[in-house]
Amino acid sequence: MTHPSEQLEGSPLIAPSTIEHPLYEPVVNACRSVYDPEIPVNIYDLGLIYTIDINSENAVKVIMTLTAPGCPVAGEMPGWIMEAIEPVAGVKEVDVELTWEPPWGMEMMSDEARLELGFM
Repeated sequence: MTHPSEQLEGSPLIAPSTIEHPLYEPVVNACRSVYDPEIPVNIYDLGLIYTIDINSENAVKVIMTLTAPGCPVAGEMPGWIMEAIEPVAGVKEVDVELTWEPPWGMEMMSDEARLELGFM
């Protein structure tokens, strides 16, 4: 049996989130409390959170990216996410992984973020 994180031929670049898990919404809301220091929009609406995977033991794995590899807070952002999610009731542990695939682009922002930044 292959591990679910292994890329299968033709599988999406962005792994699906566990949206049916009861902790999914509270975790998303926690992510919305973290802001990119250079853009006045939270990282979730910016589209920087690619995957929120929550297993049956309530361990949360977040796969995220940054707006640019040279982002000055690259080293700090995963820690901010962990600090935001860890206090969520029911969460056992949090793991944050940075990825550059696929690269972030403006099209990943929510309509709210685009509106706020004047792109709509």
